[in-house]
Amino acid sequence: MFSFCTDPATLDGLAWLGCYLTTGKHFAFYGAFGTVLILLAVTAPSALAFGLGGAMAARSRIAPLRWLGKGYIAVVRGVPDIAFFLFFVIALDQAFEWIRHQVKCPEWDEPIRQGTDFIVCQSAKLPLGNAPQWVHEGYGFALAVLTFAIVFGAFAANVLYGAMRAVPRAQVETAEAYGMSRSQAFRRVILPQMWVYALPGLGNLWMVLIKATPLLFLLGVEDIVYWARELGAAKTPRFSDYPHGDWRIWYFSALLVFYLAFTRVSEIMITRLTRRLSRGQATAAGEAMRKAGA
Repeated sequence: MFSFCTDPATLDGLAWLGCYLTTGKHFAFYGAFGTVLILLAVTAPSALAFGLGGAMAARSRIAPLRWLGKGYIAVVRGVPDIAFFLFFVIALDQAFEWIRHQVKCPEWDEPIRQGTDFIVCQSAKLPLGNAPQWVHEGYGFALAVLTFAIVFGAFAANVLYGAMRAVPRAQVETAEAYGMSRSQAFRRVILPQMWVYALPGLGNLWMVLIKATPLLFLLGVEDIVYWARELGAAKTPRFSDYPHGDWRIWYFSALLVFYLAFTRVSEIMITRLTRRLSRGQATAAGEAMRKAGA
């Protein structure tokens, strides 16, 4: 980074530290914070979409659709997250490759399953072996986002399902008495009001999602936990231009500060959003706001 960093052996003090913190690996570490934020920015609305779809399916009058929605909520919530992340991603990757294999290699006559190996033709692999590195990283990140969305979507579906049921039934009956169809009553009465009931649960789910981002490390994505462990481990002069002892406590302390600060900002934003959604609602928070205004 700096011109005087060409020979680290001649450096000491702040100059050594400045060069050490501006190596390529450290910039990858700094960029990994952005990876975490992008994951959260993409996963949160995706999980909410899965949750809304699951909740609507669970309250459907069509029995197979209702069974599908309730089954999705029960199965995904019942499987430990770490087991889901370790095995579902592999199954999902193999499912994509199997579909591509059926389309691109119909003449293939060998079994795909050969013992513990999963073998498809070269043109069906995802990503292709000659694809650039960013494609491999992007594909792994996309699988991670989809897995996060499915897992946390099930929890969101359970929260939204309860919030939909919390909207007073009398309001829905009144809407239907005025001539609204069931779908119109859902869009105009239930959907706008359910968020105030769902927000506490969704807020807790958001906090859990923030704490779950280190699971990216298990999915092969080089996230902040990976780099903290990689950079903080003891380095000897033989294997590093910047030898040092075991500094993992400092790197993981930096992660601690990052997560605590991020969750604190999230708490403030959720509190403000709750107050905004509670305004004019027939809830305890809405009633308190009404009395305070009076």
